[in-house]
Amino acid sequence: MDKRTEEFYERLKEELRTTSEWPTLYLYKFIVPTDATKILAVEDAFNNMGAVIHTTQSRTGKFTSVSVNVSMLSPEHVVAKYQEVSTIEGIISL
Repeated sequence: MDKRTEEFYERLKEELRTTSEWPTLYLYKFIVPTDATKILAVEDAFNNMGAVIHTTQSRTGKFTSVSVNVSMLSPEHVVAKYQEVSTIEGIISL
C-alpha cells in the first residue's frame, strides 16, 4: 500500500474513533462494474456478518451500486474490510 493510501486510512480510523461509539452500524457504499462475479465478491466479503445488502444497477446497466449495512466492532475492522474489497477489480468505494 502506498503512503498516500495508508495516510487516508489512518485519517479515516481517527475520524471514526471520534464520531462513533463502537460497536456501531456502518454503511459501506461501493460501485462495481455490472458483473455477477464482482458483485458476488463484494457480497461474499460480508458473508456471515448479518449484513443487509442492497444492489441497484445504473440506468445504463454498466455499473451496480452495492450498499452494505453491517455492525462493525471498531474503526480498524471498518478499514480492514475496505482494504479487503479494494482487491476487486474496478471497485470504487464511496
